[in-house]
Amino acid sequence: MPERILLAWSGGKDSAIALYELQAKKGYEISALLTTITKGYDRVSMHGVRQTLLEQQADSLGLPLEEILISKDSSNEEYESEMRKALIKYLDWGVFSVVFGDIFLEDVKKYRESNLAKLGMRGIFPIWGKDTTVLAHTFIDLGFKAVITCVDSKVLDKGFVGRSYDKQFLRELPSSVDPCGENGEFHSFVYDGPIFRERISFTMGDIVLRDNRFYFCDLLPL
Repeated sequence: MPERILLAWSGGKDSAIALYELQAKKGYEISALLTTITKGYDRVSMHGVRQTLLEQQADSLGLPLEEILISKDSSNEEYESEMRKALIKYLDWGVFSVVFGDIFLEDVKKYRESNLAKLGMRGIFPIWGKDTTVLAHTFIDLGFKAVITCVDSKVLDKGFVGRSYDKQFLRELPSSVDPCGENGEFHSFVYDGPIFRERISFTMGDIVLRDNRFYFCDLLPL
């Protein structure tokens, strides 16, 4: 019997490669993708991707989507409370593990494990400890396609947002920036690859600056 699990899904490359790794190992049945959506904006929190595109992703993956709504200036308490409600529902259905695409931030991993432990659940981290340069190239070599939806202007200029996540992008990244953006330097949206049944179609919209810091490129569903 495969173990029933949940997958924390941002729609970006780390979530996608974590899902790819899980499916390659077999032994797991994904009950749902868990995604936080910012109320009022109807977008994936931090990634800025429209809810419609997220739902198209889930459909192309053939997986159920569990959308967790949080407010624009959500506190940690609100986030944890809404996440807890969702997790308890799945606990009642016999799901005891949540998968994350974290790679090396120890404090984030401990935070997740601590919150799950309070509910009697555990975290699974399929790409934890992998070399991020190798992981970035593996992602591209496997045929995944992603676009950069958000950059932190403190570490990257506006010219990096809206670009394809490809080897040219990696070559041009400053050496201080992690190739997987693990420190929050950039976020992405995956629209094609070996885990998808069909490519997600979109066109580029406006690029805007939010909070005087983050550049977002709007992706418009076709």
